[in-house]
Amino acid sequence: MNQEEPNTNTGTGEETKSEETKTEAPAPEPIKLSDKPSDFRFHAAYLTYSDAWDKASSPDVKLKLNEILDTLSTEKIDYETFYREISQYRVQSGSEHFGGGRAFIETQRKRDWRKREEKEGRNKRHGR
Repeated sequence: MNQEEPNTNTGTGEETKSEETKTEAPAPEPIKLSDKPSDFRFHAAYLTYSDAWDKASSPDVKLKLNEILDTLSTEKIDYETFYREISQYRVQSGSEHFGGGRAFIETQRKRDWRKREEKEGRNKRHGR
């Protein structure tokens, strides 16, 4: 038979305090700034921020991204500093950036290609 342990709570309220601290703070919201499409540099920075925001999973990272964009919008930092600070939060796949998606093409002379094809044809014909 299972015996339950008696409740040893003295009623001091310690249990309710620990439950209150366990509740999480609301998730941070993205900064609601006008995108300023007429200002190309800010528009590009905002798109970078938006991509990083969408891919971020931690609320702390999202708060930091908000701070970085806010300091850029108030012109406390320049664009170079903005990109330097936001770069650690950006997720980049190597194939999309810096031309990494192109296939490597190995070249050879036509004469070498013909010799190789003839040799492969002979081997295939004679079952080698």
